[in-house]
Amino acid sequence: MLGRLLLTEAHAARAAGGATLSPSVARSWGLRMHSRTVRSGARRVRARLRAYAATAACLTLGVTALAGSAHATGVGHHPPVRHQLTQEALDRLVTKAGLPGVAALARDQNGTWSGTAGVADLDTGRERVAADHFRAASVTKTFLATVMLQLEAEGALRLDDSVERWLPGVIRGNDNDGRRISVRQLLQQTSGLFNFAEDSGLRKLYAGTGFLEHRYDTFAPEDVLKAALRHRPLFEPGSGWAYSNTNYLVAGMIVDKVTGHSYRDEIERRILRPLRLGETYFPGTDPSLPIPHPVAYSKLYVQAPHAEVHDATEYNTTMWAGSADLVSTTGDLKHFLTALLHGDLLPPTQMRAMLQSAHVPEGALFNRYGLGLMGRDLSCGITVWGHDGSLHGSLTHVSGTVGSRHVLAFNINGDWLTQQTAQNYQDVMEAEFCGRKPGTTSPRKYTGLPALDMTRPH
Repeated sequence: MLGRLLLTEAHAARAAGGATLSPSVARSWGLRMHSRTVRSGARRVRARLRAYAATAACLTLGVTALAGSAHATGVGHHPPVRHQLTQEALDRLVTKAGLPGVAALARDQNGTWSGTAGVADLDTGRERVAADHFRAASVTKTFLATVMLQLEAEGALRLDDSVERWLPGVIRGNDNDGRRISVRQLLQQTSGLFNFAEDSGLRKLYAGTGFLEHRYDTFAPEDVLKAALRHRPLFEPGSGWAYSNTNYLVAGMIVDKVTGHSYRDEIERRILRPLRLGETYFPGTDPSLPIPHPVAYSKLYVQAPHAEVHDATEYNTTMWAGSADLVSTTGDLKHFLTALLHGDLLPPTQMRAMLQSAHVPEGALFNRYGLGLMGRDLSCGITVWGHDGSLHGSLTHVSGTVGSRHVLAFNINGDWLTQQTAQNYQDVMEAEFCGRKPGTTSPRKYTGLPALDMTRPH
């Protein structure tokens, strides 16, 4: 039956012109990718075609599709055995945390290494590959913060500017006041603005069965902001710290006002094109992903022991404008963070400002938060900087040392990280940067909320 289905879809793919092209391939053919609205029937057909095309591509490259398998590859002169513990940590994300699959890429002074575990597709057993595209979620924040600091270096804005200066009258109501909030506080998550992801009305649209009904809806930033402003601030600006997607929604609106262009265009012009990040882009209203990509498996943020797992691969992410709407690959994220931490994207003054951080509550997945950067103090005494991201069916991490001598990026195509399995997630970093064996006692454990709510996208 499967053979007949694949054969039929192969003919259909040729007739339809194939599956979605990656951005770099489209550009090489002189094509321009547009956002589009699609009908549900066409979406289902394209999803099947993409699944076939991705499977065929993997087979062409000689990838053996075996469910639950793992492999590691050394590139250049980097011996794979050096990353044996990292590979073990990837394996444990599948065997211990019960996640579908993971793909990782690391670079240090010896070269580049990639490793995978689990699968991209539970039905076919297709493996994860280093070239997989995924929703990078809140890693978007680091890109946006970098652009805002570039604007500050150019004198276009100041970190101590009030939000009111650029968005007069926009932040008002329920004791929210843009006159008391600075640009720096937005980027450092110290503004006190309520996280729109915790608004019950919006949560009904992105979590549980609401996601299945509204996954193709388009949201205007102003409407999402209104949902956040229905709530009082969490604290007086500058007097506390709380992770809020609203901060970066507003930051994106400020970039639009300062430059006269969207934050998406500015990120593309200032970062993506100069660094040749050809697989990273903003999908706009397009719900699809380029091939290759894994199936994005999600429990839709339903907190129940045996919550049903859904295919959440197709998703219109306009609700997350500025905060979590980027699509990328581990290779592009590694390249971006390497350039950032090496000082290639920001002058020294702005780089120092980016690393000036607020401490977060005990028990979080990270220890401090700078301007769009999370800082982790690892067990071997080093601090790595980067960002996590979680959006339906996708968990992403990228981090590295200042100076970029050592950088790690990985993506998991499942989103049910819990308080119990978060240590498996941390173990990947500990293994790669510290050489600590996964599963051994760590001097610092993730104990739960409130610093970052794992039950919400972030």
